[in-house]
Amino acid sequence: MKKSSFLLAAATGLGLCGCSTILNNLPGVYTLDIEQGNIIDQSMVNQLRPNMTKRQVLYIMGSPMLTDAFHEKRWDYLYSEQPGGDSRMQKRISLFFEGDNLIGVQGDFRPSSLPVVKESTETSVDVPKRDLDRSMWEKITGLFGDEPDPLAQRTGKNNKDPSSSAEKGKELVEEGNEQK
Repeated sequence: MKKSSFLLAAATGLGLCGCSTILNNLPGVYTLDIEQGNIIDQSMVNQLRPNMTKRQVLYIMGSPMLTDAFHEKRWDYLYSEQPGGDSRMQKRISLFFEGDNLIGVQGDFRPSSLPVVKESTETSVDVPKRDLDRSMWEKITGLFGDEPDPLAQRTGKNNKDPSSSAEKGKELVEEGNEQK
């Protein structure tokens, strides 16, 4: 009886170990990539410089994963990744401050001593110049021809047809004033 229960326990143990190996390596089964913590890469760490303020570091690195009330001069960033069920890879970096300024970096990354040249991903668009010399009311009344074009008056150009009687009358008055 003891032999049979021992053999049964041994067979069950081997069977369970074999099941986990088989279940982890089944073809066609999708396993998730698991990322935890602050995503840290070398380009972020390369932007760090001595005497940066805490606010500048927050802008580059984000908020720290661990802040200790007893060690306010130290910020810890942790990043853990387990791609597709493989073994877990963990990276960490600790930043040290004196007052409000960065004084040291310790961990899996080292900042570059070369200046960082970051290419811009922004594009420029040329926008045509807007006609801001006329108000909306002037533009609307200019469509109906009731009022003279104020832009034309400022520039000395008159786009209206001089054959209208009001325009002819104005021109005659102006000529009379010039002759006197």
